[in-house]
Amino acid sequence: MGTNGIYNVYESACPAHAALGHISDKWTVLILGLLEDGPKRFSRLKREIGGISQKMLTQTLRRLERDGFITRTIYPEVPPHVEYALTVLGQSLSVPIAAVRQWAEKYIEEIGTAQQIYDQRTRPPQPQ
Repeated sequence: MGTNGIYNVYESACPAHAALGHISDKWTVLILGLLEDGPKRFSRLKREIGGISQKMLTQTLRRLERDGFITRTIYPEVPPHVEYALTVLGQSLSVPIAAVRQWAEKYIEEIGTAQQIYDQRTRPPQPQ
């Protein structure tokens, strides 16, 4: 909490600062997005999220479970069947996370253009 008894996300010691770091992580955004449609198994999450390693998926799922955004249910089968699902808290993030995801998809071309302009402007001159 800040000096006035209110949480201040801009202070590094504020718990909301750490929470913001967790929920703004790209893997978190993608995992929570996939779980909006219902529970999923680990293998399906890994298959549907391009570029995520097994280790990173495991770490992110554990952090999301610890933070209360997802549940992990183990079904006693051979081999064990494990599913991940959003909690009520995780569902409450669906709307803002979907909005960020949709924004990224809508404006990716503008972002790409801005990156090209920046790269051209900051590129060192080539020797002739």
